[in-house]
Amino acid sequence: MAAPTAVSCELRLRLVVSSESSLPVPAGLRYDTADPYAVHATFHTGAEETVEWVFARDLLAEGLHRPTGTGDVRVWPSRSHGEGVVCIALNTPEGEALLEAPARAVESFLKRTDAAVPPGTEHCHLDVESLADFLAPEHLRRSND
Repeated sequence: MAAPTAVSCELRLRLVVSSESSLPVPAGLRYDTADPYAVHATFHTGAEETVEWVFARDLLAEGLHRPTGTGDVRVWPSRSHGEGVVCIALNTPEGEALLEAPARAVESFLKRTDAAVPPGTEHCHLDVESLADFLAPEHLRRSND
C-alpha cells in the first residue's frame, strides 16, 4: 500500500443568517488517503475556535449536482449572487447551520481527491491490518484494563 497522501483546501464559506444576511466563515477541507471515504471539514468560528465535521466524500461530490444527504449533513447545488455555490446544512441537537461554499473551489478540491483515490477504489486504500489489530480481542481487553 502506498504512503498516505493528504489533499487540502482553504476556502471562505458564508454562514446564512437570513435570506438577506450572511457571515464569512473561513474553513478548511482535508482529505487523507488513509481515511479514503471521508472529508474532514474545519470551520473557524472564532479567533482560536474551530468546529470539526467529518462526512462522506461521495456526499460532497453528489451535492455538487443534486440534493443529497439525510440527517446531520445535507448538501445541494444552488446559486448566490450569480455564482454557483454548494449549500451544506449541518444539524446537531444544539442547533443547525446553513453554509454556502463556492462550487468551483469544492469541485477543484474533489478533483484532487479523485486523483489521489479514484472513486470506487477507496477499499484498496483501507488499512485492514490495522483495523483487524484494533478489533482483536487482546486490544479490547487492554483498553478495558
